[in-house]
Amino acid sequence: AEMDYGNFLINTYELVGKDAPEREQAKGPSPLADENLVDANFAYKGIAVRVDQGVGGVAAGKAWMMFDHDLMRVAGAWTGEGFIDWDAILFNGKHNISPRTVGNLHFENPVGPGWANPANGKFEDPRFQARDKRKFGPLPRTWAQYQGLYQFKDQVILSYTVGSTKVLESFGMESWQNQPVFTRTLNLSPTTKPLKMRIASDKTAVALIGKGAVLKKENGFMVMETMPSAPVQVKILIGSAGTKGLTDYAKSSAPPASLVAMTTGGPSRFPKKLSSQVTMGTQEGPFQVDLMNPPFDSPWKNQFRLSGLDFFKDPNKGVICSTDGDVWLVEGFTQNTGKLTWQRIASGLFQPLGIKVVNEQIFVTCRDQLVKLHDLNGDRETDFYQAFNSDHQVTDHFHEFAMGLQVDKEGNFYYAKSARHAREALVPQHGTLIKVSKDGQKTEIVATGFRAANGVCINPDGTFIVTDQEGHWNPMNRINWVKKGEFYGNMFSFNPPKDSTEAGMEQPLVWVERDRDQSPSELLWVESQKWGALNGKLLNLSYGYGKVFVVPFEKIGDQVQGGIFELPIPRFSTGVMRGRFNPGDGQLYLAGLSAWGSTQPQLGGLYRIRKVDQPMVIPVGIAATTTGMKLTFTDKLDAKAVQKISSYSVKTWDLIRSRKYGSKHHNEQTLQVTKAELDASGKTINLTIPAIQPTWGMEITYKVKDSRGIEREGLVQNTIHQLGSKTP
Repeated sequence: AEMDYGNFLINTYELVGKDAPEREQAKGPSPLADENLVDANFAYKGIAVRVDQGVGGVAAGKAWMMFDHDLMRVAGAWTGEGFIDWDAILFNGKHNISPRTVGNLHFENPVGPGWANPANGKFEDPRFQARDKRKFGPLPRTWAQYQGLYQFKDQVILSYTVGSTKVLESFGMESWQNQPVFTRTLNLSPTTKPLKMRIASDKTAVALIGKGAVLKKENGFMVMETMPSAPVQVKILIGSAGTKGLTDYAKSSAPPASLVAMTTGGPSRFPKKLSSQVTMGTQEGPFQVDLMNPPFDSPWKNQFRLSGLDFFKDPNKGVICSTDGDVWLVEGFTQNTGKLTWQRIASGLFQPLGIKVVNEQIFVTCRDQLVKLHDLNGDRETDFYQAFNSDHQVTDHFHEFAMGLQVDKEGNFYYAKSARHAREALVPQHGTLIKVSKDGQKTEIVATGFRAANGVCINPDGTFIVTDQEGHWNPMNRINWVKKGEFYGNMFSFNPPKDSTEAGMEQPLVWVERDRDQSPSELLWVESQKWGALNGKLLNLSYGYGKVFVVPFEKIGDQVQGGIFELPIPRFSTGVMRGRFNPGDGQLYLAGLSAWGSTQPQLGGLYRIRKVDQPMVIPVGIAATTTGMKLTFTDKLDAKAVQKISSYSVKTWDLIRSRKYGSKHHNEQTLQVTKAELDASGKTINLTIPAIQPTWGMEITYKVKDSRGIEREGLVQNTIHQLGSKTP
């Protein structure tokens, strides 16, 4: 509540008055029942705009208007102390809840199109209707489409289309008889047919300034109707029901402004650049970790819960997003001056959880849209937040994060959208891997059945990896090697298969034991010669415990299977969300946060892992055969030490997949290792395990020596779906 988000903040909001009923919240066993929210005024893609003057941004205001960019409607306007009640998982940790407005609601519009269909003049809502009778997603593009918003000083200018008509709109507030008068200034391109826009209930006081449009009453609403004409430039005045004399006041109110002049960039809103120190790591072993913590003493009181990063062609420069809505331009990655410079270039976005630089242009995955950031005047700050794609189906559920952002060789974008927690899906996008076309004009569901998919990795062969979290229908965490069109196990997702057994879903690469990681995030491939034998290998990042794992795997037929091994580095002070290898220095940079039940204490963090010239002795290959297990290491081992069978322990267990949350271990067994030998390469251990069988979970601990006689011990946790043939 103390943070300066800027003068707008996009989120899902419920608009309520002072006499609002208590929230209806379902309780009981999963899946929880749907509440009756069909009459609630949710702005699922709500742009809250501050309209009074003053510093501190939207949270410090006393008057606001809400625009819903699914429907191109003004959802309402309110005044008071406190902006919202801050009840939300991101704001105060509460689950199953969305923030409500607080104060006096002066007017509102119900959930439905803000503009009539330009083809027939009707307001009937044609969107997807969910099981609970609510409708979700944007209007058809031929009807209306949100283009984005411009920022000019403290002014927010919305850009959208109605049919072929281009609309610019800005909000404001004036005063009449000590009462607030909310304003909507609209600039429309020439129209070939009449257009109608709902303003508010016909009990609301409304006046119009300008030419080319008239006010009408229609079906209980005050409606503005434009006339086919030259460009329209009008200002609408809106007062609470019972306001008298608004038409008289309109005669003295300023004429409607031209908004075009505010769409070319304005003065910097965040001119102060911040800096932070880099603490170089001096850890022993093959990896050193540098702490590059953000400037937590920011004048805007940012929390810096970092959720994504990427680099420009100049590898000294990068962009970092935070889940609180900011994007930062950061410099100093490769010059190694001992500090980083941070410039806030965007704010107010809806839970950014992925960022990607494509041809030097910045794209951000938000819960409501894929945003492209434009600097129009060369000061690096974002002047236009383009809605590159806003096909997202957003509901009020707290859990449906839009995670990660990757781009394939053709330029298509990919992100993962989580499902509802402990509830059945309402919309087709719940629990999916989503593809957005290169031009942003098409959205496609690639795969389904995820629960809480924290990011996406594109593999060299064009397939994908998506992690998932333990929960209902997920007995433990999953790392999934994803094939197009397949289903990945969450029976609470939209339209699941009838077969709820394991045969009805794709199996994961590995079921990740909760003691190893309670919440896996994104995977990435090592792209660095400096990382030696790990170059070209697969890494998994841990949100839950702040770790990094290497993922050895094999493919038997169409099934990929393998395990995880924790890299020998200390735990990070945050959960780790995203990682990128810097093409300049060849090292791994990680962005992290703690927000949704992470065990780690710090809100946000930025880190660099440097590979140094020390042997790693890390298992990077794994194979299950009819006679046992093979583990391949990065470095040579001591053959005599390898042969000592008491140096190994192998445990297995089963899981039960059901609608219950997670699973205990079942049928735990300890398997005897009867022989261990080193192959001719000196890097692969062949373990003979007579009782080996396919298993949900396996844990292999070892204590061996490397070729220099140094003791090496470790643990590989893996899954076996199939046994390969014995190899000589």
